[in-house]
Amino acid sequence: MDSPIRVRYQTLEVGSVDIHVCTLRDIKQFYDPDGAAKKMGISSATWPLFGIIWPSSLVLAHFMADYDTAGKRVLEIGCGIGLPSLVLNKQNADITATDYHPETGNFLLRNAQLNNSDAINYQQVDWADQTRHLGQFDLIIGSDLLYEDEHIKLLARFIERHAAPDCKVILVDPGRGRKNKISVKMEKFGYRNTHIRPDDTSYLDQPFKGHILKFKRKGEQRVN
Repeated sequence: MDSPIRVRYQTLEVGSVDIHVCTLRDIKQFYDPDGAAKKMGISSATWPLFGIIWPSSLVLAHFMADYDTAGKRVLEIGCGIGLPSLVLNKQNADITATDYHPETGNFLLRNAQLNNSDAINYQQVDWADQTRHLGQFDLIIGSDLLYEDEHIKLLARFIERHAAPDCKVILVDPGRGRKNKISVKMEKFGYRNTHIRPDDTSYLDQPFKGHILKFKRKGEQRVN
């Protein structure tokens, strides 16, 4: 990460472990000398959003801290800094992290090193990508993914392409008003859903107004 962007280092207590992270100093940072992000449609205003730990990511990380992932292949979608992936990696879970931003992989590798952990399997992907090179997963997680209505169909289809027949999906939404819309799309793929409030968000600076969206499907419910 040899660039003029400013970063910060912090240690977060998640469950019973400390997670060390390097993030952008703030959302004013920007560095795209070769125009790689611009070619991907990432503006200077949205460029730094990947590099901050957002409340939804913290909620998801805490939810996953004591989640049983034994024997499960796990996928984090739109990971950004990848705090939930770092937590699961610390537990030796079989975790794959994905994002679209060109700098995500560099930060994820650096943060795995800060935690004396093995490198996390990372793939740069576009939700519209029709390929299946990632394979299928038993558990798919993500946080604060529903920025626009157009993302709902893309996200649901991306999940479906990479979901094993018996799959659980956990999405944390901060209250952007689209949780019911994604639930309707997921129902068409055979998922039942529940929306719950996190039990405790005392680790956040402000009250959390969103939900944890839980989706579950058995193999016989899969829609072809």
